Amino acid sequence: MAQSDRTSQPIAGVSAIEPAVASPGGPDAFARLAEPYRRQIKAHCYRMSGSLHEAEDLVQETYLRAWRAFASFEGRGSLKAWLYQIATRICLDAIAQRKRLPRILPEGSFPPATEMPSGQPPADIAWLEPYPDSELDQLADESPDAETRYLQRESVRLAFVAALQHLPPRQRAVLLLIDVLGWSSAETALLIGGSTASVNSALQRARSTLERHNRAGMDGPIVAPPDQQALLDRYVRAWEDKNLDGFVALLKSEATYAMPPWSHWYLGREAIGRFFGAVWKHYGRFRLLPTQANGQPAFVLYTQADGERAWRAHSVQVLGIEGDAISSLTAFMRPLAPALIPSFGLPLAFED
Repeated sequence: MAQSDRTSQPIAGVSAIEPAVASPGGPDAFARLAEPYRRQIKAHCYRMSGSLHEAEDLVQETYLRAWRAFASFEGRGSLKAWLYQIATRICLDAIAQRKRLPRILPEGSFPPATEMPSGQPPADIAWLEPYPDSELDQLADESPDAETRYLQRESVRLAFVAALQHLPPRQRAVLLLIDVLGWSSAETALLIGGSTASVNSALQRARSTLERHNRAGMDGPIVAPPDQQALLDRYVRAWEDKNLDGFVALLKSEATYAMPPWSHWYLGREAIGRFFGAVWKHYGRFRLLPTQANGQPAFVLYTQADGERAWRAHSVQVLGIEGDAISSLTAFMRPLAPALIPSFGLPLAFED
């Protein structure tokens, strides 16, 4: 994204919500020019909100406002930068209006559990949601250099997005605009207000906060290399054979297991093994269908009760891998899972 493209675009057009009656080509031109950026804008909204479903609403609102204001755009500067400006402001407004606390994962907000969960999961917590890799296709193909393309894909990793939610919204926007999208401090100040010095200060505070929140989870490879496919194959076999020892052997000694919407999470191979040793006996059979989420290996887990033919979706599992072992397993359970699974292109139930 060329700096001159952004600096030449007045931001005033964002708030000038007028029908696009005067724009050459009108709605057809807008769709032709703006639609190629929809996935990038949606990923930006996801990073800001921590929610796949909120990102869908936010990107729709972004395109609606952009279409209405397209007449004022008049082809000055970069359309992509203009869309990012609109999206960022909409995200900041939406976060400010949201009455619930930021979206979180259990391991970032609660101590590790030593007991089994009971009762019902808490209903007053907004949980971070996974993001399908199908939404990331061609995400950064237009970025000018390999480092930017790498950063844009790394910036959707589950640990990174979870850490982002610990930042105040303004710091979150500053960090994303500068460190992920490559904007300058001056351009960012123009968008969100304040001086360049205040933006730089916010950026430093944001970077410092990120370092305190699970930065380690952001350092693994974005895509499992071929030699890790064997690890994933053993993982699937362990689940489908209910081989608890085989499953535990695939974990790092300090692996984590979280299962939102439950606030319980478990730290260490032994604690995780005890949990699944107590849980697996209550289920019939398991089947795992592979997918990808947040640039990480993922599976949708199905269960089949004894005497039934139907396999029913149970959870979305997102794995973190370090070296030759699994470092984290985050399972998005009911009631979150049924709303998430269709976004991964997989069914809620099927029969053999």
